[in-house]
Amino acid sequence: MTTEIILLILGIALLILCAEWLVSGSSSLARRFKLSDLTIGLTIVAFGTSSPEMVVNLFASTSHHQDIVFGNILGSNNFNLYVILGIAGLIYPLKVQISTVWKEIPMSFIALILMFMMVNIPFGGHRMLGRIDGIIMLLLFMLFQYYIYHQIKNYDPEHAVHTNPGPLWKTIAFIVAGLAGLVIGGRLVVSNAVLIAKAMGVSEKIIGLTIIAAGTSLPELATSAVAAWKKNPDIAVGNIIGSNIFNILLIGGLVSVINPVEYNPLFNTDFYVLAVGTILLFISMFTSQKQKLDRWEAAMLLLLYAGYTSWLIMKEV
Repeated sequence: MTTEIILLILGIALLILCAEWLVSGSSSLARRFKLSDLTIGLTIVAFGTSSPEMVVNLFASTSHHQDIVFGNILGSNNFNLYVILGIAGLIYPLKVQISTVWKEIPMSFIALILMFMMVNIPFGGHRMLGRIDGIIMLLLFMLFQYYIYHQIKNYDPEHAVHTNPGPLWKTIAFIVAGLAGLVIGGRLVVSNAVLIAKAMGVSEKIIGLTIIAAGTSLPELATSAVAAWKKNPDIAVGNIIGSNIFNILLIGGLVSVINPVEYNPLFNTDFYVLAVGTILLFISMFTSQKQKLDRWEAAMLLLLYAGYTSWLIMKEV
């Protein structure tokens, strides 16, 4: 088990380093092409940091590990919402764009409700995410991308902070190296965490909801934490909201189109936890300082996740 622990630590270190590269490169790209940091966070950064979830879920689906698929999607989204926004908000209070409050957060909630309805309406006597469901989700993901394109068209670069973005080759190199490193690091963390967990006799469902979910979300954690440290809340928040939408619509849709996934109703509780977290995030935009996730609200998210995780472990024991 010593080798697995060493590789796990190596993977975490790689994630942190590559997150720094990705944030720097993405911010530079936004300045060069006069795009908002929020747009970059919702697209390039969100897609890059969601890559580990996509790899793991495709592998789990084709290997018929159904519980890992839903455990990873729901567990990753809960980890993103409660832990990553919680940590980023503690590092630096996150000022949220008005479009995120009234559009992106509600979009993530609608995607969640859609998947919940799809898996809880039996089809042919089975609860599952089928190919038709997957096609619908992928079409909705394309609509989300059109919305992002519309945001880009309407963005006013005159209000942006104008700084030297540096050479284009350097920007691209940072983004490509950052994305590649995040995928490699995420894979190292997940594969070795699973080996350690299995040696300890933990179930697939709990592995999916906790260890794999946290492992595949480490790119989001590293990216958002670094963005918050650099006082760039748009990338920190856009990364999380974008990743949650990507996880449900793109990854859930792609996996089910390739191979329909059987659903275990025990995951309904985790849907409820994710719904509550999304609603709390929306409400927090109207308390204390408007359009901002304050430190006490970030701390509350972390405490709620600690309680949720403790409950999961107690059920397993």
